[in-house]
Amino acid sequence: MANSTLIYDIRNSRYLNITGRCTLRCQFCPKHNGSKQVHDYQLALDHQPTAEEIIPLLGDIDAYDEYVFCGYGEPTLNLATLITVAKEIKLRGGQVRVNTDGLGNLFHRRNILPELAPWVDSLSISLNADNETAYLMHCKPKLKGSYDSVKAFIRLAVNTIDSVQVSAIDGLEGVNIAACRTWVEQSGAEFKHRSLGVVG
Repeated sequence: MANSTLIYDIRNSRYLNITGRCTLRCQFCPKHNGSKQVHDYQLALDHQPTAEEIIPLLGDIDAYDEYVFCGYGEPTLNLATLITVAKEIKLRGGQVRVNTDGLGNLFHRRNILPELAPWVDSLSISLNADNETAYLMHCKPKLKGSYDSVKAFIRLAVNTIDSVQVSAIDGLEGVNIAACRTWVEQSGAEFKHRSLGVVG
């Protein structure tokens, strides 16, 4: 437990690592290639951290551009901790971003966006593919209907959260980045072009 990194800083943002569980098994994720490290940080967790563990680590809210829920798992799987900590950051005047695979609604079997909306300024959602075949090949979702679910989540998110970015990774076989961009922009979100192998 002492070796678990619950927070880590990249540039002027503080990242919060609140779960090691994930709804995907992405083949391009370093986690599946034997590494649990981003920059100099070891992100493997041996338990699901609670809000009581995370809040004392927030530090001086004014010192950071934003707090980002992003580790080696899907933050929405530890939803109670996510919401409690995000609320604390917002009440202290901070900015909150959640990096997500967009499968929180499918996993929880309800629309979680209204629960996030009061405390989350921006979402970064990983779409990763413009078609289901490529998505299944690269992301290997654990839940049926994941591709349709992430697209539905994006469409709901743009009406619920102030800022929504959607990313796809250039360099994955069978993925048309231009088609991803077109779909994302038509949905009302901002497209983020990522490159294969660049993490953080």
